[in-house]
Formats: sequence, structure tokens, C-alpha cells
Amino acid sequence: MRVAHVMAGAVHGGAELFYERLCLAQARAGDEVLPVIRRNPARADLLRGAGMVPVELSFGTALDLLTRPRIARALRAFAPRVAVAWMSRAAMHLPRGDWVNVGRLGGYYDLRYYKSCEHLVGNTRGIAAWLRREGWPAERTHYLPNFVNDFGATPPAADLRPSRPLLLGLGRLHADKGFDTAIRALPRLPGAVLAIAGTGPEEANLRALAAREGVADRVNFLGWRTDAGALLRAADVFVCSSRVEPLGNMVIEAWSAQRPVVAVAADGPAELIQDGADGLIVPHEDPAALADGIARVLDDAPLAARLAAAGRARFEGEFAEATVLAQWRQFLATVSH
Repeated sequence: MRVAHVMAGAVHGGAELFYERLCLAQARAGDEVLPVIRRNPARADLLRGAGMVPVELSFGTALDLLTRPRIARALRAFAPRVAVAWMSRAAMHLPRGDWVNVGRLGGYYDLRYYKSCEHLVGNTRGIAAWLRREGWPAERTHYLPNFVNDFGATPPAADLRPSRPLLLGLGRLHADKGFDTAIRALPRLPGAVLAIAGTGPEEANLRALAAREGVADRVNFLGWRTDAGALLRAADVFVCSSRVEPLGNMVIEAWSAQRPVVAVAADGPAELIQDGADGLIVPHEDPAALADGIARVLDDAPLAARLAAAGRARFEGEFAEATVLAQWRQFLATVSH
């Protein structure tokens, strides 16, 4: 298989991490992969280290008249069977050619940008169903899940071993991630510490909120971390407090690390989690309900162990690299004919 993966991604993010994982996994499996990315030296070095030759472009707005012809030139030279556009900016610049164009969506994006695509892939069943409701033919809409790293044997982070129960949140410090709800839940959990790994525009507001709630000494802002597995392995409960979360890679990562999950009922976690079986789901905008869910897990060791084991089984059966990579390779082979 010769496949080009085109992404105008940010420096950090869940889609960006999965883009890297899938490119690396396909290269390891023997596929010929051309990564076309927004200029990013660290990402380019990572991909080069696996034997790929990334093309780095600017990926500007609609007024950028250079990126599209440069992608076309790179694709004609590489001659892929399939070109996959990751998110709207890449799809907007993706040219048609002697290859099959696929748009990969990790959210409910503006479909006007996907006019050059023959197939669309959603990374949740909910997104795939929404695409069909928006008028895409069923035979050209597909569900392909993400995979995450296997953190089952990862040692816990050495800097996160408090004597009190440790709650962990992961993600960009943005209002969509709902970390304010987690902070507001903390006064109802007097024995617990909340660690939040991520950076973003809401950090100052979240710190001020923690002070107003009287829990500033129990909220640890870790900044951007690259050791999600180690952080999860150190935690007693993973808390997904997102208001907006089309998928929730972090839930799957917590399952991989065999940690119990308590999540707010955003679209992705609500689709992923079987409430009471492999995690707990609580209502939106309800710090008391979030605190109650966390307390249930902290106060009931058999429940915590059962949720963690069931989550690990879900990871192994549905979201491990080998399983998802096989689905992606089969899909690419099918649409390229």
C-alpha cells in the first residue's frame, strides 16, 4: 500500500498524536507512507526516524495559493493509491488526482471542506452516523477507531505518588475540557488531589477558580507532559470532565493503563463507556454528580478493580494497535480498488 497522510495539525493534540501513531504503525507494517504536514521540526524528525520523508508546508487559510499545488506536486511524485486528509484545513487543500481521496474526521466538522473526498471516515460511530444524516452515502462513510499506546506495563510517574488519592485529568486547558467542573467537585472530595496535565488559555482562570474553591493546595497543574502512561499508572481515578469530546482518546488511554474512569456524558465518552461496566458516566455541568461518581470508585476497591479490568479488556479487544491497524489497512486496500 502506498498512502499519503495529509495533516495541517497543531503542535499538540489527540488527532495529531494519532496521526503520528498511524503513520509509524503503517511504516512498521511495510506500507509506503508519505506524511504531508504543517511545518513542525519535532514531528518531522519523528517521522524521518521511522524512514519516512515528510513534506512540510505552510497550510495557510483559503488565501494560501501555494500549499495546494505543492501538495499536488508531492502526491504526483509519490503516486499514492490513497490520500487521507486529516481535519478540515488539510481537506480544503487536498487536490484530486490519480488516487482516492479520503477525509478523516475526529469531530463534527464543516463538510464544505471535504468536496474533494470520495470517502469519509469518522473515528466514532456517532460521527459516522452524523455523516450519513448529513447526506453522505452509507457506502462512502466509514467508522475506524483510534488506537493508543499500551500502557499496561508502564512504571508510574515518580513525581506523582501522594499519600492521598490521586485524580488525573489530561488535555488542553480549554473550556471544552471542563476542568472547572473537576475543580468544583474537589471540595466534596476532601481526601483527594487533582493533577491536571496540559497547557492552554484557561490556565489562569482555572488557578483562580481553585483558589476561590479553597482547593489550590490540592490542584497540581503539571503543564504539558509526554508521559501520559506514567501519569495514568500513578493515578487512582482518571477523570474525563470534558463538555465537548467527540471521541476521548484519554478514556482509551486510561483503559490501556488499567485505571478506573469517571467521565462526564460528552458524546465520545458516552459512546465508549458502558456505564457501570467499564467506567462511570455522570451528567453535564454537575460537580456534585462528578464528585459522587469519583467517591464511589475511591470508596469501593472491588468496584475500582472491576472497572479497571473491564476497561483493559476493552482496550485489548478494540483499541490496541494491531487490531486497529488491521482495520485501517483493510479499509485502504478496499477503497483503493
